[in-house]
Amino acid sequence: MQERIAKKLRQRKRKILNRLNKRSLPEHPGPMFNPGNIHYEMADRNRGIAYGGMGAMQLLVKQLGLDEAINRRLHLFKLHNPYYESDHILNIAYNILCNGQCLEDIERLRNDEVYLDAVGADRIPDPTTAGDFCRRFSVEQIERLQDIMNEVRLKVWTQQEPEFFDEAVIDADGTIAPTTGECKEGMDISYKGIWGYHPLLISLSNTGEPLYLSNRSGNSTSSKNAFHYLDKAAKLCRKAGFKKIRFRGDTDFSQTKYLDGWDEDGITFVFGINAMGNLINIAGNLPDTDYTDLMRQPKYTVKTRTRRKPANIKEQIVKERGYKNIRLQSEQTAEFEYKPTQCRKSYRIIVLKKNLSVERGENVLFDDIRYFFYITNDRNASRAAIVGDANNRCNQENLIEQLKNGVGAMTMPVDNLVSNWAYMVMASLAWSLKAWYALSLPTRGRWHKKHKSQKQKVLRMEFKKFRNFFIIMPCQIVKAGRKLVYRLLSWNECLDIFFRAVETFRCPLRC
Repeated sequence: MQERIAKKLRQRKRKILNRLNKRSLPEHPGPMFNPGNIHYEMADRNRGIAYGGMGAMQLLVKQLGLDEAINRRLHLFKLHNPYYESDHILNIAYNILCNGQCLEDIERLRNDEVYLDAVGADRIPDPTTAGDFCRRFSVEQIERLQDIMNEVRLKVWTQQEPEFFDEAVIDADGTIAPTTGECKEGMDISYKGIWGYHPLLISLSNTGEPLYLSNRSGNSTSSKNAFHYLDKAAKLCRKAGFKKIRFRGDTDFSQTKYLDGWDEDGITFVFGINAMGNLINIAGNLPDTDYTDLMRQPKYTVKTRTRRKPANIKEQIVKERGYKNIRLQSEQTAEFEYKPTQCRKSYRIIVLKKNLSVERGENVLFDDIRYFFYITNDRNASRAAIVGDANNRCNQENLIEQLKNGVGAMTMPVDNLVSNWAYMVMASLAWSLKAWYALSLPTRGRWHKKHKSQKQKVLRMEFKKFRNFFIIMPCQIVKAGRKLVYRLLSWNECLDIFFRAVETFRCPLRC
């Protein structure tokens, strides 16, 4: 970072900290919100936008060669009049980065002259043209687009530290994407009674990146086609240089006819498996000495001193009104060997036995025991580690939530299954750009510990927070000579990270 910029950042930070200091309260009495005599005017020459972080995103896209890769391998147009394939795809992703919630929000950016100058475009596709572009895709072309994005992803991964490649943890899950439309081809009613689609997500848990997305009819099972995309994800991670690969999924993904192949391929897996009658009988007949108490690791470490736990208002209401309440008394684990019907070899089954107390008000009605089962070929990890690993898969639910409501990738705005699938993949690029932004931050040098912590901070940010800190940055756009200058007008606590990122994106990619 230039010393001139670093000095300005320090001055801005010192100024706001002095202003927020409790000792520097204003002398005048009265409420803080006292705006005074407000007037609005239109600027004559100075021009600005709210999305000053888009310049950094443009630099990142150019450094990775994403636009060139799309135009070289994805051919949906016979003539480019005037837009290329990359223009449409980036237009949808940029719309989401700039606070767009639907295709119609593109019109807002399309009529913003300063935004067009900021992204270096004479014009951008309108919402109707963007919807028509989604309808141009076939299934094969969507698969090719995902492969292109994953090739670019490999470039980002090659910049990581050696420990990054110790193990790739690949999660699989499905989710219901509801729609209120009545004429959308491929929609159906799900097992929850919700009309819509049933997308499949295959993601890398290490970084929270969506590797593959597949759109399916609303009445599809969660695991439909999952084996195909899991195999593709494993191949991608091997190409990147990961030493070990681990698959994780809930009970819908324990596809027993593929377990032998994955085991022979050196892939470790931890899947939930349905609590079938035969498994419950085996677990119930195990001697008590086979069970050991499960000691779960605390969710976080108290850095100061332990505070008093607040009163559980919800539990108080349940007791006062005599509602049925199920309380967990203890958890125990055991294990045994089991060979599924469709497998040639046996695997390790971890049993999680939950001892529950069913209460109504202050009265205990009865005790209940429930069993949960996990199938794995990991012979070295402890039972507690396997259970913890399976539970950690729930972090993928946070990624699904971000793709649904943060990015809005699963709004299904077009008229059929394939076109909505194409939109979902293009919209998810906004989240991938966020992940690549974080992963591209350098961590070497004198301040490597601090920079490593900042890298993880940006990588784990929710999409809304990332957008507020790194995209929504008021700035002037100045055309000076052969330069396009983004002149930032405000300060936030992440600007030092932002300027480090910009310097990195301006440099050639190390491959």
